[in-house]
Amino acid sequence: MEVQRYRCKVCGYIYSPLRGEPRNGIPEGTKFENLPEDYSCPVCGATGKGRIGKWGFVPVVPTKWRCRICGYIYDNARGEPQHGIPAGTRFEDLPADYRCPVCLGDPKITEFYGDVRKQQFEPLDL
Repeated sequence: MEVQRYRCKVCGYIYSPLRGEPRNGIPEGTKFENLPEDYSCPVCGATGKGRIGKWGFVPVVPTKWRCRICGYIYDNARGEPQHGIPAGTRFEDLPADYRCPVCLGDPKITEFYGDVRKQQFEPLDL
């Protein structure tokens, strides 16, 4: 399941439906589109930058992905030329059989986890 996050253009705060904003009465699982019309950035308002509403947010498009097993970071800009993946290749465009190059080289990891594939990676909000 892919989750769309949104970043405030003013302060960088990231709204994630995975966590919601329970302190502000927004339960986890609330999609950005379903936020109340009077929603405003909780950070900008607290730091005196004014009321930044939903209009001040843009979708977060991750460009770096981290392996949950070993911590290896796949960077779209860098790619993996040594493995035939040219620079600029988006993580989403990697082949379905893509395997973590670090985990693949460690027999103890593959023995315990098997082949660590794309599903074991998570987007970084960078």
